[in-house]
Amino acid sequence: MIETFDAALPHGITLSCRAAGERGRPVVVFLHGFPEAAFVWDELLEHFAQPAHGGYRCVAPNLRGYERSSAPTEVSAYRARHLVQDIAALTDALTAESPSPGRLALLVAHDWGGALAWAFSAAHPQRLARLAILNAPHPVPFQRELAHSPAQQRASAYMNFLARPDAAALLAENDFARLWPFFTTMAADSPPPDWLDEATRNRYRAVWRQGLHGGCAYYAASPLRPPTASEPGAAAVQLPPEAVTVRVPTLVIWGLGDTVLPPTLLEGLDAFVPDLRIERLPDCSHWLVHEQPQRIAALLAGFLQTPT
Repeated sequence: MIETFDAALPHGITLSCRAAGERGRPVVVFLHGFPEAAFVWDELLEHFAQPAHGGYRCVAPNLRGYERSSAPTEVSAYRARHLVQDIAALTDALTAESPSPGRLALLVAHDWGGALAWAFSAAHPQRLARLAILNAPHPVPFQRELAHSPAQQRASAYMNFLARPDAAALLAENDFARLWPFFTTMAADSPPPDWLDEATRNRYRAVWRQGLHGGCAYYAASPLRPPTASEPGAAAVQLPPEAVTVRVPTLVIWGLGDTVLPPTLLEGLDAFVPDLRIERLPDCSHWLVHEQPQRIAALLAGFLQTPT
């Protein structure tokens, strides 16, 4: 059974959360991306909460700006340091009664959630035992490709659209007509995917109707975007190695059918993640959590069983 609760954090942000499993158990946290929400993790929350699969306390927050979580209006409130602060404070709150206060057993993250997880893990390696990333590029290869690869610049051009002040209003028009194609244009298979049935569409509608400004503000606040004639974007970004090196055991699961985030983004990753394992899934797209949740569960289970 999925439970819901609001986590009120000390710095004034509240995150609406979905959870499964007993309090007091080791904690696994799942971070969603755009244009998704915490509900996408429900099957995995229930799976890893079961005693047969570890009996973890599993929690998926709606990130700042999503669903019923706090949604500041200022774009500056969505800069990386503030989002990482949310995850650090949430970790402290969720693990207070666990066997390892202040430390997650595993952090699992996809898309924008993955961007936060990379930053959080680099800044706070003591706060997690393991990290699992699903189709979310590490900032160094992403900066490299955005700055120098015309193919990546074309694939990521949508980021500049989402950074526009009017993006949220445009996305909401005509029953979110500009949002639904995200689930096909980021997949090698262009027809509507089988998993995107009417029940799932209604779950997305329920989230999107609560506001899209926050999700779009992530793009507006980030300098990691394709360069334009008026802005240098990622070309002006410098990333000191010490600020982006992740020193925790890391599993990267990558759907190779992702047309926006291709596997070239995995090249050179081991230079910044010394303890790295990569699983490439040829029959998955960017939306691998929807497409193959059982396969993802099996890979995460194997990773949890490896010694740290």
